[in-house]
Formats: sequence, structure tokens, C-alpha cells
Amino acid sequence: MNDCIFCKIIKGELPSKTVYEDELIKVIMNINPATDGHLLVLPKKHYTNILDVDDKVLMHSITTIREKIYPKVKEALGCEGLTIAENNELGQEIKHFHIHLIPRYPDDNADFNYDKSKLHELDEVFEKLSK
Repeated sequence: MNDCIFCKIIKGELPSKTVYEDELIKVIMNINPATDGHLLVLPKKHYTNILDVDDKVLMHSITTIREKIYPKVKEALGCEGLTIAENNELGQEIKHFHIHLIPRYPDDNADFNYDKSKLHELDEVFEKLSK
């Protein structure tokens, strides 16, 4: 994709603060962080979202997060947890599959905009999902 900002970062056409890189993925600092140390895991090949990302790339990303990135973030930043998020279509600002790694700290006030006042009846939603 010629106009994809993440593809440009991966190709070195745009600067980034890379904290990890291998043959399949690049992990960069998010320039609009939710908390200190907010990272983005980017596949080097362009995929739009989780529906078209290659299984090998997806599993490699998760394994790398678990075995290399999260331990490094926890040790270096002293976070007490990690929120792992991935948006598809609605809420996905850049249409290049990526995973957010958001270090969590006590009283970090990270706001994920969960509004329980908009919940439908649990039974009604369950009925739709279980068909």
C-alpha cells in the first residue's frame, strides 16, 4: 500500500522509535500513547485487519509479545500489567493490522471509553450470539 503510514514506517520512509524488529514484525512507540510505553506491533507485510492477517504472522506476534516484549516492558518501565488491544474496521484509524500494547500502572487513568449505560439486555445479546 503506497499511502499506508505504517508501510512507510516499515520501509524506513518515515521515522519511528523502534524497540524491537525481526523478519516478520516491527514494534514501535505509539506517538499518541494512552500510557507511558504504549507500543504498536506492526507486521512488515500489509494486512488490513485480523480477518486477512496470515496465521503465522499473528501467532509470531503474540509469541513475541509474550516472550520478549512484555517482559522487557515490565522490567524497564515497572508496569503492573499490560492491556493488549486490536481494532478492526470501526475504531481502526490506520487500515494496517496492528496490535496495541498498553502498559498499565496504578492510577494511570487510561480511558478505554467503556460506557455501561449503552449495554443492551444481556439475554437479548446472548440470544443473537448463540444462534
